Amino acid sequence: MKWASAISTRPSLESAVRDVSEQALAQLDATPDLAIVFISSAFASEYPRLLPLLREYLPAAHLFGCSGGGVVGVTAEGSPKEVENAAALSLTLAHLPGVTLKSFHLSIEELPDLDSPPSEWTEIIEVSPAERPHFLLVADPFSEGMNDLLQGLDFAYPDSVKVGGLAGIESLSRGSSLFCGQQIYQEGVVGVALFGQIAMDAIVAQGCRPIGQPYRVVEGDRNIVMQVQAQSADIDSEAAPQTPLEVLQSIFKDLSDADRELAQRALFIGMAQSSFKPTLEQGDFLIRNLVGVDPKVGAIAIADRVRPGQRIQFHLRDARTSADDLENLLNHYQQRQYQPAGALMFVCNGRGEGLYKQPDFDSALFEKYLGPVPLGGFFCNGEIGPVGSTTFLHGFTSVFGIFRDPAQAPAE
Repeated sequence: MKWASAISTRPSLESAVRDVSEQALAQLDATPDLAIVFISSAFASEYPRLLPLLREYLPAAHLFGCSGGGVVGVTAEGSPKEVENAAALSLTLAHLPGVTLKSFHLSIEELPDLDSPPSEWTEIIEVSPAERPHFLLVADPFSEGMNDLLQGLDFAYPDSVKVGGLAGIESLSRGSSLFCGQQIYQEGVVGVALFGQIAMDAIVAQGCRPIGQPYRVVEGDRNIVMQVQAQSADIDSEAAPQTPLEVLQSIFKDLSDADRELAQRALFIGMAQSSFKPTLEQGDFLIRNLVGVDPKVGAIAIADRVRPGQRIQFHLRDARTSADDLENLLNHYQQRQYQPAGALMFVCNGRGEGLYKQPDFDSALFEKYLGPVPLGGFFCNGEIGPVGSTTFLHGFTSVFGIFRDPAQAPAE
């Protein structure tokens, strides 16, 4: 297995395509089976010309990709580069002997019902779950039903890793483009299933840190939490439940001045994904927006459904926390001593230089821990990646899909 990545900031699309194609093909030094392309919205008027131009250099490769708010690739000097708010083109090539590729386009409106059996989902993908495929997914950011799609794919392919993102939007037309094979789409989802001699690991850095302690939901309705109880208390005991607002007021008393200020603008809810893990850690939570507070009854509204008995914890997000979260995850992955062949990065538009006040932050951190791995990607309007065994649509997140030989075993 071989991977290569290139990036170009030439303002001419022809020149940019020539640049990335020649650079990536020279690095790969093999016939590419898969070509993953991400193009910045500065080229929006020229999206229809992209695939024909690429075909001149890559006549036999599976083409897959989309438009992005920015793109990620590797420079001719071998360094990872993130280009935001400027014309740029990223191309990642992969030579994949022993790997089967199945690309597809799905319309959200035509998806099976969530009550349908797994077979209806596998029929539209045309890949058996026995193949244990991994999925790359990019979608139209205006399509409703993405959560249903991810839930359906998890149902049909429970052992598969799924990563990706929502395409970037061109500011004037409010449009985006998805690329699959010879076709360009403006709606739905395009994807590639990869199976055979390939493994894909996912890193999902949500960029938050917990404050206070976990609480169990005692009373909740859909996305509203009315009553909670400290995790250490038996849910059936006589320990008095509290409203979430009472808990939050208690937590505020113990915060530093800086964290109190941060909580005014960057307070989130972490929803534990395991019902059985006794001690919860930072990566055990799915981070969701806190969308409302009712001061009269002390209830809070969360941007997701919540169920009684589920554990939740308040979280904060800032640049330092986001950096620390990603660094901890990369350090943990490095300790497994895998040897990645290539990687893709799906990063939120809200991160990048606007968050860190310096360029190339997430991609440089990736290289610091995992070395000069060919890395491509784009800035998304939502990121797709797993937390625990479930795949979610995230915000403010960096998701990495890391490809390696499945024969590699993690270090003890």
